[in-house]
Amino acid sequence: MTPITKLLVANRGEIASRVMRTARLLDIATVAVFSDPDAEAPFVSDADEAVRLPGEMPADTYLRADRIIAAALATGADAVHPGYGFLSERAEFAQACSEAGLVFVGPSVRAIEVMGSKVTAKELMAAAGVPVLPGIVVSDQTELRTGLGARAADEVGFPLLVKAAYGGGGRGMRVVYGEADLLDAVDGARREATAAFGNGELFLERYVESPRHIEVQIFGDTYGNVVHLFERECSIQRRYQKIIEEAPSPGVDEPLRSALGAAAVAAGKAIDYVGAGTVEFVMDSERHFYFLEVNTRLQVEHPVTEMITGLDLVRLQLLVAEGQPLPNEVLEAQITGHAIEARLYAEDVAAGFLPATGIVHCFSVPDMPGVRVDAGVAAGSIVGVYYDPMLAKVIAYGATRDEARRRLARALDRTLLHGVTNNRELLVAILRDPEFAAGRIDTGFLVRHDPAELTSSVARSGVREIHALAAALAAQAERRATAPVLGTIPSGWRNSVNGPQQTTYVANGVPVEVHYRFDRGNLFAEVDGAIFAETVLRSASATSVVLDVGGVRRTIAVHRAGPAVYVDSALGASVLVEEPRFPDVDELRVPGSLLAPMPGTVVRINVETGQRVKAGTVVVVLEAMKMEHSVAAPHGGVVVEIGVALTQAVDVGTVLAVVEEDG
Repeated sequence: MTPITKLLVANRGEIASRVMRTARLLDIATVAVFSDPDAEAPFVSDADEAVRLPGEMPADTYLRADRIIAAALATGADAVHPGYGFLSERAEFAQACSEAGLVFVGPSVRAIEVMGSKVTAKELMAAAGVPVLPGIVVSDQTELRTGLGARAADEVGFPLLVKAAYGGGGRGMRVVYGEADLLDAVDGARREATAAFGNGELFLERYVESPRHIEVQIFGDTYGNVVHLFERECSIQRRYQKIIEEAPSPGVDEPLRSALGAAAVAAGKAIDYVGAGTVEFVMDSERHFYFLEVNTRLQVEHPVTEMITGLDLVRLQLLVAEGQPLPNEVLEAQITGHAIEARLYAEDVAAGFLPATGIVHCFSVPDMPGVRVDAGVAAGSIVGVYYDPMLAKVIAYGATRDEARRRLARALDRTLLHGVTNNRELLVAILRDPEFAAGRIDTGFLVRHDPAELTSSVARSGVREIHALAAALAAQAERRATAPVLGTIPSGWRNSVNGPQQTTYVANGVPVEVHYRFDRGNLFAEVDGAIFAETVLRSASATSVVLDVGGVRRTIAVHRAGPAVYVDSALGASVLVEEPRFPDVDELRVPGSLLAPMPGTVVRINVETGQRVKAGTVVVVLEAMKMEHSVAAPHGGVVVEIGVALTQAVDVGTVLAVVEEDG
């Protein structure tokens, strides 16, 4: 057994901070590596030492094994923790670490190699007696253009799933319901897989409609012990990526838990597994489960297992990497209580979960018993286009599932996350949905439940108007507090009654007009033409307004960042943008302009100038955060301008093309 004294974390964001937190408890010094966009990220300052990886793109930074190993050797590190994603499941990286005399905190090179290919993994699992779904490999370009459709129909059947043979996270994945759509799906998945994992090999697999996604945590040591630490439910997904996970699963009873655990242990023993790993399954409505893959690393959702077992999985990884056997508390682990995790993403839910960018102006989760936060951002963090859009994970523990669910919903409901569009409201809505509360969940949950309807169902009438009034009153309080003279006199005060003050905001594209005036200390307010009766301003500052409306008193938090105003209260959260009194004529757009909905890179242009297109025709395809996003014509017409070129980087609002509508 060789103790680890200094650990380099070959990752970024919340997982880097998470690993360092445990390393400190074990008196292990830590080293961070960081790209140029991450120079001021929280995880960098969490480390004892940090080494710059020059560049922005993952291929130049976090995927450069040579630079990471050089950083480890330069700082005297004796071990490398890969986190998840990036190089964590690259056998060649584990091998390079070993050759450099560094301990790789993870499984053996062989285990990573055989599980790195989902095709090889399925063959091994079938041989080990683990149930698998039928599938075929797509590697021959000739077959792709000739007999693939017929072979797929015969050997796999429709619907089927096109999947990247290497990697995960929903990238390089497409559902295909008929032979006519197969080639386009394979082409798109291959491009996405190549961009994300550097390998475009694909396979086709039987698609189970709306299954439960169940995974089992396994742990092995160098003494031949392989155990399971129970299951996690990961069925709440969008675009094949998890957003809410929990342990244990509400759909698994003790006999099924034993069967799943036995299958997972069999999978681990088949590859002599060492360290933390996860065996993933899909489970159909008849509760038959089938092998998906083995993730040879720590999972994003590992905190829920930690909370129900009381184990620190990162600590166990480090102990096993030092050559120690699994301690008794692992061999005898039991389930206590329930835990649920929600992933906060920088994404625009209403726009189809498009990744979002921006500066985090404020991030605060209420300090509540049983609530844990693993965050990759803090106030001032910049969320760019180069990496996964996950901002943080919020995890709640309770004696029962319902207690954990309610606790997490409350914590997220009162979380302040300003500056970047995010999925917080959707997470709260899911947690409070009756079907979720009853445990009736599967991967089709967000297909059956339109995210827009989920979030609108929890909104209360009049919230936008009350929040807009509060924003205007906070602004007037700030102006009066900074006025060079008569700072204590309310804005708009006159000896005789005068006209009201006016402010216009835009909330979700809808203008909101606020009129207010003070007469001898009394507030008279009107929003969008409706008079606010029985409204009393109790107090106001630049950041807080206490307002009585209709006999109900509320404290409303207001946070301004440029023209954007973030308003939070017991009614919910609003983002308002103050309209300038004199609009900039340069911002007027040519009719028919197709604008980039997010920052990204142009990977396909499907039309030419002069071409006639129908409404819905895909004009340009962007790649952002390793996912492809299509921009389609909103109406039929003629393409009169193409404003971008292939491989061009574009920002939000860039004119991609102009389609002149048919008159």
